[in-house]
Amino acid sequence: MVYDVVIIGGGPAGLTAGIYAKRAMLDAVLLEGKGVGGQIIVTDLVENFPGFLEISGAELAAKFEEHAQKFGLEFRNMVDVTAIDDKGDTKLVKTTEGDIETKAVIIASGTTPRKLGVKGELEFTGRGVSYCATCDGFFFRDKVAVVVGGGDSAITEAIFLTKMVKKVYVIHRRDELRAEKINQEKAFANPKIKFVCDSVVEEIAGSNVVEKVILRKVSTDEISELKTDGVFIYVGLDPNTGFTDVEKDDWGFIIASQRMETSAGGIFAAGDCRNTPLRQIATAVGDGAIAAVSAGKYIEELTK
Repeated sequence: MVYDVVIIGGGPAGLTAGIYAKRAMLDAVLLEGKGVGGQIIVTDLVENFPGFLEISGAELAAKFEEHAQKFGLEFRNMVDVTAIDDKGDTKLVKTTEGDIETKAVIIASGTTPRKLGVKGELEFTGRGVSYCATCDGFFFRDKVAVVVGGGDSAITEAIFLTKMVKKVYVIHRRDELRAEKINQEKAFANPKIKFVCDSVVEEIAGSNVVEKVILRKVSTDEISELKTDGVFIYVGLDPNTGFTDVEKDDWGFIIASQRMETSAGGIFAAGDCRNTPLRQIATAVGDGAIAAVSAGKYIEELTK
């Protein structure tokens, strides 16, 4: 069979695209390599999505999925996309579970946490190095943790960690944070959080588990050590776009128009994987809606 649209990715952008596609009576399938919900699943608290004063990321993801299921969206989980072959009026989406033919594709594949790339990071991953405080914070109860980064993810996760650990050191290479002001204020007011600015991690060290980080002060190149039991890394995101040949920016994010159109006709992009100035749940939802409507119009033109 030939689908009307294949949606790659089950985060807020992909799920919203699925809702809009099904409401437009399109034959749609959503492919997800891991669990439906995307990165919001591991978000402890969401406070900036309209309509919900406070909700956990997992709860919000479940509501998105339930909404999509209500309209009959087909889900295929644990399926990784390896390539998209553009055959003109149809596309062949190659996956680990076989090929899928479709008239249009919406890429909503999201991002993956960026690695620091320092000595000890790979060696101690799962033994003190983590990229998800919500997932692993429990293991550091009453211990000392380091959070690397100065954006929203780093600061919100540092605040979350204070519920369990006795001390959180936030390591940031600049003198000013990039997080939202409201999150900065919460962090500055938290007695368990100490900021180490103008510093970068040069090495993560220990024996069987993490025991310390080696820091370098950016302005002076001074080297110091900081004892810690865990290192949580939030230094940016890398897009999950290696499977597609559409036009991308220097970092691999897909370049898309305001209609979410990519450089390839019939292939659209939505959410964090595209070169957007803001990566939030609210913007991903908007992208997904636009992408689905644009895909519907594209399919209409094919049949004329």
